[in-house]
Amino acid sequence: MSMDRVIEPKKGIKRKHIYWGVGVLIFIVFLAKLIFGDNTSSFRTQADRLTVGTVTEGFFNDYITVIGQVEPIATIYLDAEEGGRVDERLIEEGTMVKKGDVILRLENRQLYQTILNSEAALAEKENYLRNTQISFETELIQSKRNILDSEYRLTRKKRSFEQNQSLYNEGLIAKEDFLQSKEDFEYEQKLLEINRVKAKNDSLMRATSMNTLQRDLNQMREMLKLVHERIDNLNVKATVDGQLGMLDAEVGQSISQGQRIGQINVLTNFKVNANIDEHYIDRVKRDLVGALDRNDKNYKMVVRKVYPEVRSGQFRVDLVFDGAMPDNVRTGQTYHIKLELGESTKAIMVPRGPFFQSTGGQWIFVLNADGTEAVKRKIKIGKQNPMFYEVIEGLQPNEKVIISSYDTFGDSERIVLK
Repeated sequence: MSMDRVIEPKKGIKRKHIYWGVGVLIFIVFLAKLIFGDNTSSFRTQADRLTVGTVTEGFFNDYITVIGQVEPIATIYLDAEEGGRVDERLIEEGTMVKKGDVILRLENRQLYQTILNSEAALAEKENYLRNTQISFETELIQSKRNILDSEYRLTRKKRSFEQNQSLYNEGLIAKEDFLQSKEDFEYEQKLLEINRVKAKNDSLMRATSMNTLQRDLNQMREMLKLVHERIDNLNVKATVDGQLGMLDAEVGQSISQGQRIGQINVLTNFKVNANIDEHYIDRVKRDLVGALDRNDKNYKMVVRKVYPEVRSGQFRVDLVFDGAMPDNVRTGQTYHIKLELGESTKAIMVPRGPFFQSTGGQWIFVLNADGTEAVKRKIKIGKQNPMFYEVIEGLQPNEKVIISSYDTFGDSERIVLK
């Protein structure tokens, strides 16, 4: 009887051991690369597509270039002081005018009627005043006559009383006759006193009434004078010497009182109105000095007014010439002015470029020594002028940096140049 034989497994490396070993080796290599390798994201581009600048050290000129337009030093607006219909247009736009020149003539028939009514009322008031004066004179004469009559009667009553008193003392007349003459004399005394008081009071009343009437009459005359001045205001006149810049009025057109119909540009001097980025609003002050280069000459300008209102990220300033001004200055010309914000200081600087819009000046790509790649580096930007940014920290002189736009780089930490 045969017995089954036990087969022993073969010794040595089998195929599955090889597969496991290769897998472990690949995992170790991947892990090592993950731990010790360079994991930064990279962006590859052609070097000639980038703009490279050099970090320099020197004196940083703290200025900005502002662009402004020439305007007259002052603009005087013409508003209609009186309404009416345009009857005649005497001066056209662009003409030089002198103060007092008539530019427009207006017609207002309602105003003419107002003058006639005012003149009629004044004549009536003057006539009433004359009649009142005559009445007062008559009353004054009558008052004086009453006093004169009282004085006359008093004199007679006094003489009769004195005679009767002597006769009564001698017993030649009756007591009743004496008392009658005494009473008549005393009555005339009191009546004269009353007439004098009345005359005084009447005189005061007449003076007060006359003053009131005269004051009313003077007021009416002043009102009539003002109405006549309104007639003169129908002639729209130039209020200053200058150039008639705009005239919005045609013959036959109705103009309302207070309506703006034109303006006069005062050309004795000029100003430049410029818009500046709101970034500089805290640094631009009145009396800051600016410079204008024109026809190989330099002209000094100063900030005369800063407008606090910000619109569309900009604020306005007015600059005026300090001393000489260019020849043939014309309204509407565009000037580029170098506005000094502070004194020059020694600083590390990087050229201006579109990179600032992408980074806000917080970081920049710095090239290595051989210029084959650039790495992102944090920096801190201070002041800026049309040519450079002031670098407070993060860069050293002679380093190369990419100053062109970063819009295509995405979140890359390194730029590889081909």
